[in-house]
Amino acid sequence: MLFLQDDLESLVDSPSFAAKDAEKGTIKHKANFNAEEDAEALKEAIKGLGTNEKIIIDILTQRSNAQRQLICKAYQEATGRTLQDDLKGDTSGDFEDLLVALITPPAAYDCHEVMRAMKGAGTKEGILIEIFASRSNQQIKALADAYLKETEKQLTVELKSEVSGDFRKALLILAEGNRDKGTTVDVEKAREDAKTLYSAGEKKWGTDESKFIDILCHQSIPQLRQVLIEYKNISGKTLQQSIEGEMSGKLEELLVAVVKCVKNVPAYFAERLHKSMKGGGTDESTLSRIMVSRSEIDLLEIRAEFKKLYDRPLYSELDSELSGDYGTCIKAICGGDD
Repeated sequence: MLFLQDDLESLVDSPSFAAKDAEKGTIKHKANFNAEEDAEALKEAIKGLGTNEKIIIDILTQRSNAQRQLICKAYQEATGRTLQDDLKGDTSGDFEDLLVALITPPAAYDCHEVMRAMKGAGTKEGILIEIFASRSNQQIKALADAYLKETEKQLTVELKSEVSGDFRKALLILAEGNRDKGTTVDVEKAREDAKTLYSAGEKKWGTDESKFIDILCHQSIPQLRQVLIEYKNISGKTLQQSIEGEMSGKLEELLVAVVKCVKNVPAYFAERLHKSMKGGGTDESTLSRIMVSRSEIDLLEIRAEFKKLYDRPLYSELDSELSGDYGTCIKAICGGDD
């Protein structure tokens, strides 16, 4: 099984997912940027009979999100229309969704994905799990603010009515965005917590899920990394193996995602990308969400992990799976072959 890294000790010194490093993204600020010129080029590319998709893709994938916001503003000032409306009127399907994602501010994009997960019959828990397991406190707070602004409702109140049981309990703690931000590690406490988890799961008949939820959803990333090490020492198994053996359903999925993100966020996303392209047909919405939302954070690292895990560059995988303007745009976000 993937992710059962035995080099757990090296975890303690690796960066936490709260760290944002633009150098690890594939999309960076463009030098000598001119929002008015870009807006004019987009206007020309969109108007008339046929759309010049190449220009649209080039501009929107070679500018940072902050620069794209300035382009949207300049576009509206020049045309009296929003870029989003014009793109929607001129493109369709997955390509349209991808372009709209690119011109949406990150917090608003996360917010729209959460709204989409809760819309209609049945909740798309996979989206909620991915977002709340992988985002930093800061990103979750920004998402909640965007949600309040757009819906005039509290995110946690809405989530509460969508999900239930222990899964709800864990998800709501994560959606508060109050994970401990500490950077120091208390080895003794980690050992105690590892024992608590072992006693609550492997060691007893039936599992005390609340202990797992409490420890995994509240503690800081560096502290949890130490817990993973201590747990392996005590039980001989990884915590992920124990959760998979002891639990089921959406709670298992969420806690496994949390453990994977504690260990290595880029590897978690590499696995998600691989799954989105595996088997019959591609899950474009997952693919687009990960590529867009990680493009300025850690997509270079995700590419490296993808190659390590699957022995194939992400770009090659995308190239063989996708076609048309959508494929061209996703590959431009990916940024290159490894």
